[in-house]
Amino acid sequence: MTHPTMPAQTLSKLSDWLATRMGLNFPAERKSDLERGMAAAASAFGMPSAESCAHWLLSTPPTRAQIEILASCLTVGETYFFRDECCFMALETNVLPELIHARMKNERRLRIWSAGCCTGEEPYSIAMLIDRLIPDARDWNIAILATDINPSFLRRASEGVYAPWSFRNTSVRAASMAGYFQHMPGSRREIKPSIRKYVSFSYLNLADDIYPSMANNTNAMDVIFCRNVMQYFTADQAERVCRKLQDALVDGGWLIVAPAETWVQPRHGLKMVEFPGAIFYQKHRGDEASLQSSRKIYRAFESPSVTYPVGKKVPASQPIKVPETQKKAASVSSEQARQASYHQARSYANEGKLTEAAACCEAVIAANKTDPIPQYLLAIIQQEQGRYEQAVQSLKRALYLDHSFVLAHFALGNLYSLMGRPRDARRHFRNALELLLPLAKGEVIPESDGLSAGRLAEIVTALLESLDGVATANA
Repeated sequence: MTHPTMPAQTLSKLSDWLATRMGLNFPAERKSDLERGMAAAASAFGMPSAESCAHWLLSTPPTRAQIEILASCLTVGETYFFRDECCFMALETNVLPELIHARMKNERRLRIWSAGCCTGEEPYSIAMLIDRLIPDARDWNIAILATDINPSFLRRASEGVYAPWSFRNTSVRAASMAGYFQHMPGSRREIKPSIRKYVSFSYLNLADDIYPSMANNTNAMDVIFCRNVMQYFTADQAERVCRKLQDALVDGGWLIVAPAETWVQPRHGLKMVEFPGAIFYQKHRGDEASLQSSRKIYRAFESPSVTYPVGKKVPASQPIKVPETQKKAASVSSEQARQASYHQARSYANEGKLTEAAACCEAVIAANKTDPIPQYLLAIIQQEQGRYEQAVQSLKRALYLDHSFVLAHFALGNLYSLMGRPRDARRHFRNALELLLPLAKGEVIPESDGLSAGRLAEIVTALLESLDGVATANA
């Protein structure tokens, strides 16, 4: 079936719009793909034609729901377990063993992001590999974040059920992972819970969303997979995304792209590392001077004191009088030091230095027990360390100090969901939504790294729908 041809001018405007809003690149040679996808989108939106649908989209900023429908119509998932043998060989024999060895001596943690995860085969492949490489994996805090712009892909990935086509890799490595699946009717196989627990799926638009950010767990990554995604982006958009992904890596972290994606070039902060049949990019660890600087922990919160000549005693009944100007200066100095330590804590957290980050937070809390923000940051750090109960208590303290702290409700909802407590998760997600709805959609949420109230409301709504869907399925 053929579809009416859209005017060249409309196609050009629509192509620019999609590149800006979704990062999708439809050059002239992909004109037929765009028209075909827009015909499907017009049907989904209830519009009479692809052209009328295009004009409608171009006339107003898109909602999250519209972006999701477009993603479903314009993107095609093509993946399978252990796709690209050379990539997984380098990961198994070089990258992961080095990371595991480095982390065995202190915090046993790994953070990996599969950006553009499609239907989940890639993040689950990574999880299986890690589980095999770490015999005591249950004693580690392993977090694999899997994101995509297509909600239908994410739903299928969360279900973890796959047809034979997802197992078309016949390599020895792929075959050795067969024990991680359980057989289902119709030749389908389901990922076992022991592997699914490592992976969390979330909607994220690489072209338009906020990252790196602790608010959506996209910070301090050891490895980022972004394969076969950038080839659909414009050159400028790919450059911006690459820069943000680089910022989301810890020092020494790895960015992994597909072999054909030659848009990634060695740049300031990234070096190319060649493996047999694969090329990865590693974030520079920084020079020694910068490392020393980043390790500095501010000596803060010392009480202002007044010195006297040696041997001179101050009578107990005589109050020490400090000039008002000195009091104000001391107060300002203390506040500056407190802010410095808080920002240092965030810096450590983004670098993956969780012990140092937690110590900074605790110093800030000791100096000011009425500030909810360091309690919130400490909770995020504790969650990354796998200290879930301590994180819950820190978030409860933050909400006791400020019950309208939206991000604390949001974080507690996520944490309870992770801990298998859906009723508690729903309560805090609803609290967050009630606080968000009266705000202007474009208003930036404090401590969110730039996340808007409208965007966070969309995320919370989706999470509530997901929890309600799970409850219905289990009923």
